[in-house]
Amino acid sequence: MLRSSALSAALAALALSAAPAAAQEKLTLVLDWFVNPDHGPIVVAQEKGWFAEEGLEVEIVAPADPSDPPKMTAAGRADIGVGYQPQLHLQVHEGLPLVRVGTLVATPLNCLLVMADGPIREVADLKGGKIGYSVAGVEEALLTAVLGKAGLTLDDVELVNVNWSLSPAVMSGQVDAVIGAFRNFELNQMEIEGRPGKCFYLEEEGLPAYDELIFLANPQTMDREVIARFLHAIERGTQFIVNHPQESWEIFAGSSAELRDELNEKAWADTIPRFALRPAAFSAGRWATFEAFLAEAGLIDEAWPVERFAIDVTAAPAE
Repeated sequence: MLRSSALSAALAALALSAAPAAAQEKLTLVLDWFVNPDHGPIVVAQEKGWFAEEGLEVEIVAPADPSDPPKMTAAGRADIGVGYQPQLHLQVHEGLPLVRVGTLVATPLNCLLVMADGPIREVADLKGGKIGYSVAGVEEALLTAVLGKAGLTLDDVELVNVNWSLSPAVMSGQVDAVIGAFRNFELNQMEIEGRPGKCFYLEEEGLPAYDELIFLANPQTMDREVIARFLHAIERGTQFIVNHPQESWEIFAGSSAELRDELNEKAWADTIPRFALRPAAFSAGRWATFEAFLAEAGLIDEAWPVERFAIDVTAAPAE
């Protein structure tokens, strides 16, 4: 069996070295933001050659604007996009041809961030305060649920658009809290700055759990078999990270000089437990619960069947 595997690997390597790049299936993957530890399985799969072993040549693109990936994917300018589950529900209801085909980070990262030594000890303390945000609409819905559990509404706070400057807005006192901060990134950033932050975790404050980062595709044009191969490489990347956290960090940090810093190394360790161990799989019930939450919050008119916005490309298509 080992001899057979070694022979297969040798033949695969020979084929890759002999064949022109054009022989591989080309995929454009647009990230949700600049490369960071959230994208660990993607970078590791690329660096280890696992996309190539699946017959794929993957171009990884960082967007100019975080709102671009779903638009680019829907318009056919990218084969796969990295997006967010809460936004995907709204985007599908708005008519964008998108569907979740895989999961990258399987737990919420978003949190309501405040200063650890500040006056906000519990969510109820935000009454009359200012809360910063970056993305209108869905973040307001998430905030509504968190405030509601504390007996508050959006009318009890002032919302301030801080244009992606999340932790600086809190540290400078521009706002009392921000929604949309990632617990694996902003918390570490503030600690390094010597201004520790505190997160109110959304899934502990009234929201149903959801997948933070997901892979999107256009259901009208996607190739299920090609995407399944892509996800298999992502799964190998994830398994390698979980099994070899330090070695995988060296591979990730070695892929680009700007990644090797204290913030990314701390974020790397905090992100590992949150990667989806089975990227193709998902819980239909969990997704239905979040769709129902959005309907109850008034962000969508009615809850739609899960298959309209999330599928498992490795499963046999329904007859």
